[in-house]
Amino acid sequence: MTPRPVRAPGPDDLDRAWRAVSAVLDPTPLVPAPGLAPGALLKLETFQPTGSFKVRGALAAVAALPGGEPAVTASAGNHGLGMGHAAARSGADVTVVVSTRASRAKVEKIAAFPVRLVEHGLTYDEAEAHAVSLPGRFVSPYNDPDVIAGQGTIGRELDAQADGPLTVVAPVGGGGLLAGLCLWARERGDVRVVGVESAVSRGVSASVAAGRVVEVPVGDTFADGLPGNLEPGCVTPAVIGGTAALTAVTDDQIRTALRWLFREYGLVAEGAGAAGVAAVLAGEVPAEGRLVVVVSGRNITVPTYTAAIRAD
Repeated sequence: MTPRPVRAPGPDDLDRAWRAVSAVLDPTPLVPAPGLAPGALLKLETFQPTGSFKVRGALAAVAALPGGEPAVTASAGNHGLGMGHAAARSGADVTVVVSTRASRAKVEKIAAFPVRLVEHGLTYDEAEAHAVSLPGRFVSPYNDPDVIAGQGTIGRELDAQADGPLTVVAPVGGGGLLAGLCLWARERGDVRVVGVESAVSRGVSASVAAGRVVEVPVGDTFADGLPGNLEPGCVTPAVIGGTAALTAVTDDQIRTALRWLFREYGLVAEGAGAAGVAAVLAGEVPAEGRLVVVVSGRNITVPTYTAAIRAD
């Protein structure tokens, strides 16, 4: 796929995204989690109307569309739900491309929104390549300045919810959430950011280390929001590099985190949504200041979830 010209986001993008997102979404809860670490907090993006943080970036991106311009996107599921929610609110013309192996729970929810739903390819990478070829403005779920800034509005909410210094932990797939948090962290100054990848898909950390986007092998994981390579020319590694630390967790560690969230707090999370908690439980995140873990989404099928929490 030929690299697209995508600019890195800046402080003005975060300001615009904050105006768009805060106008329609209530702040998500920040709850104490002393069982995770002393003074630890969970930022519950599972309480978003679509069940995931991705609605933030979608709202910011749709708000930035020139009047009447159609949008097309690819999604592993949650970004598509966010774009559907934004389309329903604004009346925007939106096409969502998913792979044939995308989570059926998420695909069925996307289909309920006023969007064109296209299934193409066996992997997210194939769905993304097809989406880029379609007419309309391509709104990447991670390689888009408005989307990245929209995810960074989590930080703007934390400004009012948690005094620093903070260590903020979040999952990493394409890096849009982590890049948004880095954008915010640089303006705040007392925040350390840690991104958590799947051990079978480390495209962001490999690209940060190489100083350019590189392709990596991608294995199977039930945490469907984490795997996949980056779009050529993706800006997220450059935004993340020098600001965030990166680590990774296994599926077994994610399952442990799902069980912990359920047993300790009665919270349901999807695999990607529990990656940050998994890293903390595994001792992969030494805290500097108060620990905030983003529980990023809850959209998981009942069979997948019950199999995970019964794994012990």
